[in-house]
Amino acid sequence: MKLLSQLRTSSFQLALLYMVVFATSVFLLLAFIYWRTAGFMTAQTDETIEAEIAGLAEQYRGRGVNGLITIIRERVARDPNAKSIYLLTTDDFLKLAGNIETWPGGSRSSDTGWINFTLDSSVGWQGPERLARARIFEVQGGLKLLVGRDVEELTNLKRVIETAINWGMGITLALALLGGFLMSRGTTRRIEVINNTSRRIMNGHLSLRIPTRGTEDDFDQLAENLNQMLDRIVYLMEGIRHVSDSIAHDLRTPLTRLRNQLENTLIAVDNDEAREQVGRAVAEADQLLATFNALLRIARLETRGNSADMKVVSLDELVSDACELYEALAEDKEQAFAQSLEQGVMIEGDRDLLFQMISNLIDNAIKYTPEHGSIQVVVRRDGSGAVFEVQDSGIGIPDDEKSQVFQRFYRVGKSRSLPGNGLGLSLVSAVAEIHQGQILLSDTHEGEEPPGLTVTVQMPAYTGVRKRIKATPAEQAEETQNDRSSSTETSSA
Repeated sequence: MKLLSQLRTSSFQLALLYMVVFATSVFLLLAFIYWRTAGFMTAQTDETIEAEIAGLAEQYRGRGVNGLITIIRERVARDPNAKSIYLLTTDDFLKLAGNIETWPGGSRSSDTGWINFTLDSSVGWQGPERLARARIFEVQGGLKLLVGRDVEELTNLKRVIETAINWGMGITLALALLGGFLMSRGTTRRIEVINNTSRRIMNGHLSLRIPTRGTEDDFDQLAENLNQMLDRIVYLMEGIRHVSDSIAHDLRTPLTRLRNQLENTLIAVDNDEAREQVGRAVAEADQLLATFNALLRIARLETRGNSADMKVVSLDELVSDACELYEALAEDKEQAFAQSLEQGVMIEGDRDLLFQMISNLIDNAIKYTPEHGSIQVVVRRDGSGAVFEVQDSGIGIPDDEKSQVFQRFYRVGKSRSLPGNGLGLSLVSAVAEIHQGQILLSDTHEGEEPPGLTVTVQMPAYTGVRKRIKATPAEQAEETQNDRSSSTETSSA
């Protein structure tokens, strides 16, 4: 029972997956080595036969038929083991020279070219049976010539290689299975310790922490991170009760009152210079309030754990990383995957969200482009903006549906039979909106069938001014309500 539960664990399944991948890689490697080795040996044999044919042809041109017969007899005499096979006959298959008596079965009616046959009594062979490979061609004057080589040793060597490959694969699978089981067993024990401790913490024992072994391996790092997270959660749970009230009453409300008083002063003052000074003060107060609201929003997002990490990102490097990830997938479909990435195109955004957007668009292009199609990924600067573009030669999107594809769960008619849930472009649209971007859809090959699709994402390039993290509609409504409450408090005062 315990063994069965061990086999159901994700660690064992992962180890099993690694085993399959590793075994497949080994098999492909060995198969490639066998294919190259066997092909090389066969090619060497064919080259040897071709060289002998060239020599015989030269003798025939210089000495005629009698000279050709003489040189064949000399070669047969010098080769008692009959590694080389010769047979020269007339047009009616009467033997003139050679170390076999008759043509191999079926070769009389065949065209000139390569044949494989067995050296046995059927061709007048007196020794043990062997495998042979030969070439048949016609000599001027109606003569027929067969030149071949004994390939028995070559065949035996191929069999030895095949046996070695089979044994190697068997041993590889056995060792991989054993190693996967042992690895998953140790991993399962570590994970079970984390699970048991986590269950107790969820039951209310917040003082507990996940134990570490002091090995500083991945599990120790995970345990330390989880412990630090627990410490942070406890700290936030203690402090969050006081943070909101303190900010609302001790900082935000007085600042709002100050701003309102400055605005009232601006209305009442008649002196132009004073009005200018007060106007600048109001603007500074607005800036402080905006900064204050942004800080509140960032704190709220960090508390929830879903903050957008806005940093300066090199768009061309980010797209290059995504292309490297999907290039192999395009190669599997024999698609032409081209890149045109202008260097130094910088934007400000959340790297993870941008990478997900880029990956979704490239993945869609590969998915909806047939085999032997073409895909081009472009990054360029357009004035003060940055442009990311994916062009493909796929099925495209009809013009009347281009405005609807960003709706959740919407599927284009041509793509409903393909895998997908209709959320990819919705996600792309959401990420682009967060980064103040705009998405344009157009046909790659207008007027052709299939038209293909070009998706263009235009985003502001980085100018040195930091972006505000975009608030959700719920947060915006909450802040508006807080602003109204503050204004009411100021008026009452």
